[in-house]
Amino acid sequence: MSKVGKALIGGNWKCNGTMKSVMDMVGVLNAAGPLSANSEVVIAAPAIHLLTCKNNFRSEIATCSEDIAFNTGYGAYTGEMTADMLTDAGIKWTLTGHSERRVGFGFAGETSEVVGIKTKNAIDKGMSVMACIGEMLGDRESGKTMDVCAEQLAAIKAALAEGDWKNVVIAYEPVWAIGTGVTASPEQAQDTHAEIRTWLADNISANVADETRIIYGGSANGGNCDALYAKPDINGFLVGGASLKEEFVKIINCTA
Repeated sequence: MSKVGKALIGGNWKCNGTMKSVMDMVGVLNAAGPLSANSEVVIAAPAIHLLTCKNNFRSEIATCSEDIAFNTGYGAYTGEMTADMLTDAGIKWTLTGHSERRVGFGFAGETSEVVGIKTKNAIDKGMSVMACIGEMLGDRESGKTMDVCAEQLAAIKAALAEGDWKNVVIAYEPVWAIGTGVTASPEQAQDTHAEIRTWLADNISANVADETRIIYGGSANGGNCDALYAKPDINGFLVGGASLKEEFVKIINCTA
């Protein structure tokens, strides 16, 4: 498999950042010199910082919501941000299905069906989506990695039309590697990315399989990005902690 278009280099700032630290990081990125022409850079920021980022990032960097509402339009959805509100504010990207939303916060978490609906909501309003999938450590150890990923992908497929996939980037994030410092080896990541691409071909179409970018997330950093990106089915990264540091520039530029 050859690389699919530009690499997608995503950052996920999660629930981090003061007004000062956000502007400091914006300054780092804006002063970083030329960025790789082979990278499309999209940074997901906390809701309170979205417009600050959008209004201050250099033109090559897009701003992304970390989540999107299950509902659409405007109304009695306290605490939510709908696709309508995000696009009205000029935000054209969102994450869906991050593992911290699927399993976190001490409640039941979002089902795969909810993730599919959120993904469709965004696309129907003209947004692009980094849709996150990935397995827990127990799933990896018991050989069920692709069973888990297939279930999560199937729910997204059920919500979308085939033409919608041109606005989807799949972020494969093994949950056991997120924020732990443990990274899937380049070989492990490549094997799973290749299996995901095969699933797309078998269950949607060869065209979708050929054109969908599949990016890796899970303790990607400046020290391992080169070896990971060298693999043919790794089309970029969704970067957590390292996207808040100067080394994020190195990750952006590993595609040069």
